[in-house]
Parts: sequence; C-alpha cells; structure tokens
Amino acid sequence: MTEKIIILDFGSQYTQLIARAVREANVYCDIIPFHSAIDFNEHIKGVILSGSPCSVNEQDAPMIDIKAILDKVPVLGVCYGAQLAAKVFGGRVEKSDKREYGRAQMLRQLDDKLLQGLSAKSQVWMSHSDTIKELPVGFEVLATTESIPVAAFKMSSEDPNPLYGLQFHPEVYHSTEGKKILYNFLVNICGCAQDWTPASFVEETVAMLKEKIGNKHVIMALSGGVDSTVAATLISRAIGDRLHGIFVDNGVLRKDEFKEVLETYNEIGLNVKGIDAKALFYKELAGKSDPEAKRKTIGKLFIDVFHEEALKIDEASFLGQGTIYPDVIESVSVHGPSVTIKSHHNVGGLPATMNLELVEPLRSLFKDEVRRVGLELGIPSDMINRHPFPGPGLAIRILGEVTEEKARLLQEADHIYIKALKDKNLYNEVWQAGAILLPVKSVGVMGDERTYEFTLALRAVSSVDGMTADWSHLPYEFLADVSNAIINNVKGINRVVYDISSKPPATIEWE
Repeated sequence: MTEKIIILDFGSQYTQLIARAVREANVYCDIIPFHSAIDFNEHIKGVILSGSPCSVNEQDAPMIDIKAILDKVPVLGVCYGAQLAAKVFGGRVEKSDKREYGRAQMLRQLDDKLLQGLSAKSQVWMSHSDTIKELPVGFEVLATTESIPVAAFKMSSEDPNPLYGLQFHPEVYHSTEGKKILYNFLVNICGCAQDWTPASFVEETVAMLKEKIGNKHVIMALSGGVDSTVAATLISRAIGDRLHGIFVDNGVLRKDEFKEVLETYNEIGLNVKGIDAKALFYKELAGKSDPEAKRKTIGKLFIDVFHEEALKIDEASFLGQGTIYPDVIESVSVHGPSVTIKSHHNVGGLPATMNLELVEPLRSLFKDEVRRVGLELGIPSDMINRHPFPGPGLAIRILGEVTEEKARLLQEADHIYIKALKDKNLYNEVWQAGAILLPVKSVGVMGDERTYEFTLALRAVSSVDGMTADWSHLPYEFLADVSNAIINNVKGINRVVYDISSKPPATIEWE
C-alpha cells in the first residue's frame, strides 16, 4: 500500500490546492473532514491541518486533538491550522491589528528543515483576520513578515514528532516558494519516498480490481470522455472482456464521434457495444425548448437505453463508473457527519433493482491525474487531452428545440471550428471550446441571392477547473478564417459571432 498524507479539512477554499501540491510531489494524500477519526497505520506519514473561514476564538470553532495526532506523526498547520495549534498549546491568538490579505514578504529568521533551500525573503499569500500574538512556551519563530511577528513557527521539542505552523498559504500560486515548503515537510520531515506515480497507481489499482471483482462481470456506460475511458481501461486491464461497455449515440454527439470513439475503443482493446439511438432521442426531444426539459429528457432516455442493454448481460455483478476525487470530496460535509456522494450524471438514476455493486477506480484522482494515468495506459493523447464536453452534448448548445437538421448544422460547424483550433496549434491553449447554434435567423447575401439563415456563436474559454473562466483571446485572423469557412461550407448558417463573456457572470455553456 502507498504511503499517505492526511489533510484535515476545516472548510478552506484552498484545501484542494494543498492536496494537488502534495500529489505533484508524488506523495498520495486524502482529504477528510476535521471531525473524522484517522485510522492510523504505518502508511500514514503526516497530517496537514487546512485553513478555515472560522476563527479559533469562536464559540463553536472546529477543534481537534492535535496532541493525539503528534503521538503518531508530524503535523503541519496552515493558517487556521497554525492558529489552532498555537492556541491548543497555550499561545495567544487575537484579531489582527491589521487584517492581512494578499501578497506579503516572508522574512526567514532561522534555518530549519521546513525552510531549507528558501530565499531569505520570499513572497507568500496571506488570507486571515486573526493572528498569533504570542507563541506557546517551547515554540520558536521561523519566519516573520513586515506586518506580523509569526509567519512560520515550530514546536522546539520533537518528542515524539515535530509540529510546524504557517500563517500563510503555501499551496497557492502567489506563494512563490510555497511548494518547496510543502516538499520539505513531506520529504525532510515526514520522510516520504515520493513513489506515488501514474505507473504505481496503475499497478496497484489493477491488482485491487482483480481482487475486488474476482471472476465476475462489470457493465459500464461509456461517453467517449476522459474519465469513463480511463476507468474502463483500468477495469479491462484487470478482467479483460468481462467488462461490458455500452456507448450510446444520442444524436447530439460531435460529428463522427460515435464511429471514431468506437474505433478507438477497439484499438485499445475495450469490449464495447455501440447503440444507435439517435431516432429515439430526436423523437423525444421534439417540441422541447426549455434547457432543463432537454436535460431531463436526455438523462431519462439514456438510463432507459442503458438499462435495457444492461439487462441482456445476466452475469453482471458490478457497475463501473468514472467518478473522480472532486466528485467525492465536494459532497462530503466539513461541518457535519453526513456523507452523500454525488451520483454520476450518466447512471445516477439507474433502478436499484439492478442490484449492482459500484466499482470506481478513479475516485482518488483529480482530473489532471486521470489524464496522466490515461497516457500511462497508452490511451491516445487525442482522447486524453480532449476539451470537456457537456453530458447532454450538443443539445444544450442548440438553443431552443433540438431537431436532427439543427444537430447536423451544429456538428458540421463545430467540426470546422475545433479542427481549425488544432490545425493552428490553439486547441491546447484553450480549456474548452465549442459552437452554439442560436434560435436567431438573419438576412445575408450570397452571390446575388438573399439568404435568411441561422446565427452561430463561437465560444472558447481559459480556465483551470471550470469554476471560473475567462474568454480566450483568439487571434482576429483566426476568427475571420473560421467564420468564412463555416459560412461557406455549412448551408443554413450565414452569420458567426464570438462570445467574449467571462464566468462569472456568464456560464461556460449557454444552457
């Protein structure tokens, strides 16, 4: 089993960034709510206490037994975690005379394992209104800033394990040497071997799947997306053709996607059955223009089609899903014991009467880690590095009623746009791009003829995780060429516009 760092989450908006920084150092970590009991074993090498929107002086402030954790492993407190450690051991934490948010300069005062290799002066990111006014007896200051006397500290006694605290956030981009600090905690203090790699993940996961599934069969809905493809490939590595994939053409996939994805699945050795259900989806979508109605129709039909096909596989005992780590941790309450895991958008409504046990090989990975594992598995990079694509497909990029003709128009236009991004080496500079068919017709002139055809919007955004996004500043010449190519080649579209809205206040998709 892989060595592990535990991150106790007190509700900070940055907790996932701590986890990503730890993972980038090839050390596995788990985020758990602060009130969860830690099942200590020899694989747990250390504990990190996250920040929090709370104050340690509030009556109901989140509290933990830090001394009990120190009996087992080293501890690093970040922001709230540092202030909590200081208070628990007898220090004084009060409202800061000057609230400190944003960039600050950390001034190193002592040489220590935690700050090894850092500059004497280093930019860090602050986000707190409380501050440590007085450290407990037996603690020493490692660094200050211009505004606060305690930016980093340690408990002088290392019996049984060292305790460190940082009043800034080393995990964020603006702390320029923050990841070096985390590396020092992981390697110099916790003694982590940094052996958690895509190759080791594949090896351990395939072994786990073999043991869990045994000689039984798994059914799985595949979408052609990164998560389901990587999850299916891992399961297939473990059980071969006893994985039964089902890929449904709902009529609102990208151009030629049904055929091309099935060909790729065949090339990488997946046992997948393609179901052409376009006519059924178009029939049920007829007359529906409300976005939520379209989503519900597509979701229900998908479940019906998948259920019908799944019932044909009598020997199936497991349901495979491409659940990833953010789906898990975002649904775990920091402020209470309730745990509700989000349902996968494709199979969340499957009848309970199917009596299938879930198998989710990616539930411990972030999206970028899924991509790295996919490349390790030999899945073509074109599939691994695809832009995100909405579950309801082009149906929510066709504003208003979805028809077969509108779907064909949008598929053709979107294909020209995406191909141009790839041809001009812009595809990988954009987080997500797509075309939107508007329910607006306008007058145009082609040759000597008057036209009255649809308007198409192009969308491209830059983002890290989709939570916020800025519109991509694509070159004017590129946009002009794409517009001309679409208007000249897609009969039914005579006007192209470019969406320059950011999220927020807009969303990435139009519906």
